[in-house]
Formats: sequence, C-alpha cells, structure tokens
Amino acid sequence: MREPNPIRVERVHPHAWLWEPLETEATFVVRSMFGTKAVYLDGKLMLCFAAKHEPWSGVLVATERPHHASLIAVIPGLVPHPVLPKWLYLSESADSFEQKAERLVRLVRRHDARLGVVPSPKKRTRARPLSPASATRGGLKHQPPIQSRP
Repeated sequence: MREPNPIRVERVHPHAWLWEPLETEATFVVRSMFGTKAVYLDGKLMLCFAAKHEPWSGVLVATERPHHASLIAVIPGLVPHPVLPKWLYLSESADSFEQKAERLVRLVRRHDARLGVVPSPKKRTRARPLSPASATRGGLKHQPPIQSRP
C-alpha cells in the first residue's frame, strides 16, 4: 500500500503573474471557466487567461462590440476572438504580448468602462412535487393502494 504524499504540488497558471496586481482589489475574484482562469472585478467578468493551443492561448477580453474599435486602437494586436467574436483576443504569440497584456490589466485596474460584462444569472432549478397528472406522463403509473387482508 502506498503512503499518501503529504506535499501537494499545485500547478500555477502560466499567466497568474498578470492578474496578481488585481488581487488587492476588494472585489477581485478568479474562477475556472472552460479551461481558462476568469478574472472578475466589481461583479463583472473582465479577462480570461487561456494557456492551451490557439485560439486558446493568451488573454480574452470580455467587452461589448461597440468598444472593440477603441480598444484595438489603444492596444494593437487585439482581434475579435475566432470562436467568441463578441470578445477581443490577445494571442500569446502577438508581438510584445507581455506589455500589451499588462496594459489590459492596468485598464481593468482603472475600472475602464469599456471592459467587463455582467455575467448572466445562473438559472436555478427548483424541485417541484409531482402532481398525479405529471407522474403518469413521466412514466410513473398510479397504482391502487394495497389492501390488507383480514
């Protein structure tokens, strides 16, 4: 029998250094989302850091389409994401990726109004008691009560 390893090594995301300046913000949250690390500030989804293969290797910028042109003008190299075109994308292979990604983080830290989207509320499912009609539609058959014999 193998002894459990008391030391657990946790892998650090290769882009963690980029969101570290945001960690001091009171409303900062980082969550896993579709294989990325998503950064939220003030309840808004701001940036997603992806470390896979193209087109999931770099920074996805959560923004609305009307802001695309002005953000691209400020940070050349941003392009609409090929899979999620409503967001902008800075590929890790872009020229000066580190400086441009740091610039995005500075814009987030300054609460630039062009950045961030309010996530859709999660739909909650409520368990409902089965009515006799829905029970028969769902395959449950109404059975007469069992009568005891004298």
